[in-house]
Amino acid sequence: MSRLADLRFRAATAFQRHVGNPVLRRLPLQTVLETTGRVSGLPRQTPVGGRRVGDSFWLVSEFGDKSQYIRNIKADPRVRVRIRGRWHTGTAHLLPDDDPIARLRGLPRFNSAGVRAFGTNLLTVRVDLED
Repeated sequence: MSRLADLRFRAATAFQRHVGNPVLRRLPLQTVLETTGRVSGLPRQTPVGGRRVGDSFWLVSEFGDKSQYIRNIKADPRVRVRIRGRWHTGTAHLLPDDDPIARLRGLPRFNSAGVRAFGTNLLTVRVDLED
C-alpha cells in the first residue's frame, strides 16, 4: 500500500471507529452489518451503505481485506443486516472478481461517493438473505 493510501486508510478508520460508527449505528434507519468478532466472538456492528436486490444485499468495502468486518466475514460468513430498521440473517460472500466501481453505480449515491473518494482497495460483498 502506498504511503498516501496508508494515510487515507488510517485517517478514515480512526474517524469511523471513534466518531462515525458509534453515532450512525444508533440511527434506526441506518443500514448496519453485524459480524461475529473473529477473536472475541462478540457481535460487531458496522454501518454500511448498500442496497437490497431481491434476496441479496450488496455493498462495497472501501478497504477490502484491511477492513475489520471483511476479516470477520472471512472467519465466519454468517451475518445479520439491519435494513430499514429490520434485522435479516444471511451469509456473506466476498466477490473479488466483481467490478466494484460498476457495482457502486447501482448503490446509494452518497455512500458510493464516499467509498470512491476514500477507498484504496474496493471489494464487493454480497449477503444472501435467509429471511
